[in-house]
Amino acid sequence: MDAAYPARRSRVSAALCALTLALLSLAPSASSARGSLYKYVDKRGVAHFTNAQWDQRYSRVKLTQKIQLPDAIEFKPHERARAFDPMVERVGLEHGVPPALVKAVIHAESAFNARAVSHKGAMGLMQLMPATAKSLGVSQPFNSEQNVDGGTRYLREMRERFGNWTMALAAYNAGPEAVAKHRGIPPYRETQKYVRRVLTYYRQYHPQFAAR
Repeated sequence: MDAAYPARRSRVSAALCALTLALLSLAPSASSARGSLYKYVDKRGVAHFTNAQWDQRYSRVKLTQKIQLPDAIEFKPHERARAFDPMVERVGLEHGVPPALVKAVIHAESAFNARAVSHKGAMGLMQLMPATAKSLGVSQPFNSEQNVDGGTRYLREMRERFGNWTMALAAYNAGPEAVAKHRGIPPYRETQKYVRRVLTYYRQYHPQFAAR
């Protein structure tokens, strides 16, 4: 490990701490959709959110829909849950995605099965569709390293496009076109449940990485 890694990790961790707070504040609910939300992006590109405009740097975010998600998802620990932690942490930090969120997506998508294939043809830990894998340069979707790296980069791209991790998760599941069309989480029960599931898993996994 090079000597610059601890300092670099410290800077990245500080940014991810702010991203984590943003993610938690954006967990979708009917009550949050009815209230006001304000956003500010700092010089590092980190988005900050609040429900009160106490600082003029914050601008109001337009919420165009009332979001009704299913009841809370039950979390069940998985026997393979820690097998990929070192890789998940490294790839998440490298691409600016909270490692706990990457792990939560893997849990929801494949239950940590690197050889998983869906009935639609999605492959590997983060269930990349063939076309998506190709666009991300993932030549071996069943290679855990390539799959997680590609899926994490795609998740980051969706966050950059739609502005927050909640919408990024919706786009990861339903596709960016659906999120753009509905200007928010699409009214698909599968997608709404998926977002709730990943956020539930994220809250469970976050302490594992925050403590390191």
